[in-house]
Amino acid sequence: MTAGATALVIVPTYNEAENVRTIAAAVLGALPDAHLLVVDDASPDGTGDLVRQLAAADDRVHLLERSGKLGLGTAYVAGFRWGLERGYPLLVEMDA
Repeated sequence: MTAGATALVIVPTYNEAENVRTIAAAVLGALPDAHLLVVDDASPDGTGDLVRQLAAADDRVHLLERSGKLGLGTAYVAGFRWGLERGYPLLVEMDA
């Protein structure tokens, strides 16, 4: 699943529709060999839908949707678990 990725950048989100595209562009622009995992806690503003669109257009973008607002710490743990299960060599956390 990593297909040459040097790292996985994990970004938890909740109501980040206004800036999730900017964050994704900045991360992928700065780290073109990395992948981005957005861990969204069922944002009511449509953040998950926007990330789904980004992922459809760029295979470096991934979305992990959670059932509700479960917290920042558990979002990072879920993201780390997701990355480890897929064999990413380096995991990086970043707040949206």
